[in-house]
Amino acid sequence: MKRTFLLFLVLSVLSSLVSAQDVKVYNPSVDAVAEIRQAVSKAGQEGKHVFLQIGGNWCVWCLRFNELVTQNDTLSTKLKSNYVVLHINHSKENKNEEVLASLGYPQRFGFPVFVILDGKGNRIHTQNSAYLESGKGHSSKKVLEFLTNWSPAAIDSRSYSSK
Repeated sequence: MKRTFLLFLVLSVLSSLVSAQDVKVYNPSVDAVAEIRQAVSKAGQEGKHVFLQIGGNWCVWCLRFNELVTQNDTLSTKLKSNYVVLHINHSKENKNEEVLASLGYPQRFGFPVFVILDGKGNRIHTQNSAYLESGKGHSSKKVLEFLTNWSPAAIDSRSYSSK
């Protein structure tokens, strides 16, 4: 009886670990062109930018970044108040080659890679995520600085005019 209980306990723990790692952030079947078009329209109406996180569910660094920005209240708030966020898939199921070509081939920096579009759909920045890393993840401080420096207010000339 003890062996059965112990075996059940071990299997339960292993099952929960496997399902915790089975996070799906990217959807290979999404029409990225249509999603970006909708995000740009929404961002334009709301005075925001579009934040494209490009990667795949196969990419541990992509999942770590997503976990950081969704679980850190400061980063989550900064994203929500300044950006319309999209996850653009790049995997064997859907490489989104046409979309990536239109964005200037950001995959050259590896994954995840971040592209910022303004409210009109113009690409204003591509960020190599390696510069935001610290240890086995991303630095909250570096990510916050990045999000702040590419926010709509940061690149608005009115933010720098003297009165």
